[in-house]
Amino acid sequence: MTIEQLKTEIENIWQDRTLLSRPESVDTIEQVISLLESGNLRVAQPDGETWKVNEWVKQAVILYFPIRKMETTHAGPMEFYDKMALKSDYAGLGVRVVPHAIARYGSFIAKGVILMPSFVNIGAYVDEGTMVDTWATVGSCAQIGKHVHLSGGVGIGGVLEPVQAAPVIIEDHCFIGSRSIVVEGVRVGREAVLGANTVITASTKILDVTGPTSVEYKGFVPERSVVIPGSLEKAFPAGTFSVPCALIIGKRKPSTDLKTSLNDALREYQIPV
Repeated sequence: MTIEQLKTEIENIWQDRTLLSRPESVDTIEQVISLLESGNLRVAQPDGETWKVNEWVKQAVILYFPIRKMETTHAGPMEFYDKMALKSDYAGLGVRVVPHAIARYGSFIAKGVILMPSFVNIGAYVDEGTMVDTWATVGSCAQIGKHVHLSGGVGIGGVLEPVQAAPVIIEDHCFIGSRSIVVEGVRVGREAVLGANTVITASTKILDVTGPTSVEYKGFVPERSVVIPGSLEKAFPAGTFSVPCALIIGKRKPSTDLKTSLNDALREYQIPV
């Protein structure tokens, strides 16, 4: 089938779940997941200065779950009971995988990626040269660019429903600091640096404090931004309390090599690390 034919079929099945009983519907869904697995189809892709979300592909991922059967698998003495297969043939893919890294079938892992003990969910796209460090998670349908470093314990949120919701997008050459969390469709522009423990949700205020007055963003970190955790005072009926925000304290300078450590990037702005 062509991509347009697959799209039409998936949308029809989405509207009428009784079609899941047809072998040809199962085959259609499996074709879409296979294309995700190989990287020939994505949940979202760049579209000029923005990103286009392919809702029908997310629909196919959701429809894949009910057509799979639970089964027991073993890895040595360890036992698992699930309905999703795992990726395989990492040597052929040119991907380094350290025990116990796990990537589900239907995720795309490009050549040159390193997976430390971590988890990559179905529908995710991890581009070439990226490091997914220890205990980092890449959620369903998240889009990770080229030569990104997801540091230890980073949580990149997943999204399946609602299908119109955008996935988390981390663009090329970003450095996401240890224990940072990026969720709810936030997009981090290329070459940005997030300091350790930075948490950004769709409602998090992202404040550029480099000028005489702050500039506020939501859901988007501008490219080459250097970001650290911050807080704002907010009045509640019970009193005034601090609520979290994210602070843009500067831009990555030309003198900062793209492969620099997070510590070096932050030290340029005299931030203790």
